[in-house]
Amino acid sequence: MPRKYWLMKTEPDVFSFDDLKDRPHQTEPWDGIRNYQARNYMRDEMKIGDRILFYHSRCDPPGIVGVAEVVGEAVPDPSAWDPKSNYYDEKASPENPRWCMVSVRYFETFPRLVSLEELKADPKLSEMRVVQRGNRLSIMPVTKEEFDYVIKMSRKS
Repeated sequence: MPRKYWLMKTEPDVFSFDDLKDRPHQTEPWDGIRNYQARNYMRDEMKIGDRILFYHSRCDPPGIVGVAEVVGEAVPDPSAWDPKSNYYDEKASPENPRWCMVSVRYFETFPRLVSLEELKADPKLSEMRVVQRGNRLSIMPVTKEEFDYVIKMSRKS
């Protein structure tokens, strides 16, 4: 089965790419997703070996800082039924999990950040979802061509 490609957004003051790199085995469950479309991507489409463009949002400047990979397919997200969690959902339970998470592992830090401004300015990326108005999902598909092109951009000074 061919590999798929994704962009996953995170706020670096909550969980950064360096945080992922510093985790045991450089791996972390991607918990706390509370958007149905993002959940569906994780639950239905993300597979072990898929590659991820790791995007820092709500920072200056926002942009893609590196590559991670999916190393664990979707399982229930227990933060949903933990009343002490920021991601608690009173309608979720172990019997009715509602939310899921995949595990991701650090793969590569880019030589430099590829900023959202750069992504928007490049006509070759005009169809990339992250540059389109109103696209605020924290997980979105990326084509192989977009993925490869962003990798090349990261290596230009």
